[in-house]
Amino acid sequence: MSVKSLKCRECGREHDMKFHYICEECFGPLDVSYDIPTLSPDLFTHREQTYWRYHELLPIRDKSNIVSIGAGMTPLIRAERLGEKLGLHNLYIKNDSVNPTFSFKDRPAGVAVSKARELGLTAVGCASTGNLASATAAHAAKAGLDCHIFAPSDIEMAKTVQAMSYGANFVAVEGTYDDANTIAAQIGDRYRIGIVNINMRSYYVEGSKTLAFEVAEQLNWEMPDHLVIPVGSGAMLNAICKGFEELEAASLVDDASRMHPYAAQPHGCAPVVDAFQSGGTVTPVSVPDTIAKSLAIGDPGDGRYVLKRLQQYGGSAAECTDDEILDALTLLAKTEGIFTEPAGGVAVAVLQKMVQEGMISADETTVCYITGNGLKATDTVMSVLPKPHVMRPDVAAIAAVIK
Repeated sequence: MSVKSLKCRECGREHDMKFHYICEECFGPLDVSYDIPTLSPDLFTHREQTYWRYHELLPIRDKSNIVSIGAGMTPLIRAERLGEKLGLHNLYIKNDSVNPTFSFKDRPAGVAVSKARELGLTAVGCASTGNLASATAAHAAKAGLDCHIFAPSDIEMAKTVQAMSYGANFVAVEGTYDDANTIAAQIGDRYRIGIVNINMRSYYVEGSKTLAFEVAEQLNWEMPDHLVIPVGSGAMLNAICKGFEELEAASLVDDASRMHPYAAQPHGCAPVVDAFQSGGTVTPVSVPDTIAKSLAIGDPGDGRYVLKRLQQYGGSAAECTDDEILDALTLLAKTEGIFTEPAGGVAVAVLQKMVQEGMISADETTVCYITGNGLKATDTVMSVLPKPHVMRPDVAAIAAVIK
């Protein structure tokens, strides 16, 4: 087992692998650190087709504590038709919309719930804009743990219904995600509930780095040149970069420094983009206003670490309007047959902008991360689609329409 300790992201102090997430010395966030062994690509050849195939680089000491619902090893699709539209010859879509609860959140939720079981907790929960609610509730159901969800009352109904179907206690909070996050933090600390993206965050973020592991393996252990990543809290972008770094340390890829990450945010909630473009610090957005509700996190917990990653790897950041999101969402569906929620539209829209600005060239390998399924946001998507034309069951009349 290569997992070693929790290490402060700020001062470097090491802590035991316990139920804590803040450094006792400087109050910085704690990350899981590993004694990373040299690994061979052949090691993974016959393993299960889930992200738990990389268990050497995940923070569960005893494999019997793993809670799996079959998530991971989602398709990396060569996007030839979309690439042709954008002028890219080596464009790939990492399609995490086909995970068991239909978003990438199955990765961090699964790791956090597994660690909660290992730590002996009896209840878990989360603050969520929707996708994490479903992922946490599903894994809690599989683990037999109580689950408490805290989410803004205006998230998409499909996400609320999905989370509640797994038996979670769903608390709809009047206000923003940040209001729900504050409530969840206080409840978690008071009642020793493992709030996966707060007091279990050190373990939670480790799940998202499997998006790097899978992409590398699916590219035959070659590093991509560009990564377009939707940003809400910023944890996913930071984790993906950490994942590629760990692969290099394990001798599975060469030169992780060649990657260029791009942070994609929606206009109306783009605090990371604003900070990147101004050269300043991340200023919270008090009232997010965007159709990309899964990215409507006004005070991103890992925002400043995203800025550090962009600087470290020569990346960039851009935002897009609601109209651009919907145009990109339908473009992806019509070219590659992938139906994504607005967060995916954000990624594709920003990909387009990076190409137009000359930051991504035609022959470079580019991966665009699609993180959630469009069936979770049908009301929003319907606003740009034609309404079905109801007709009598008359062959002649219908044939006239389809000619």
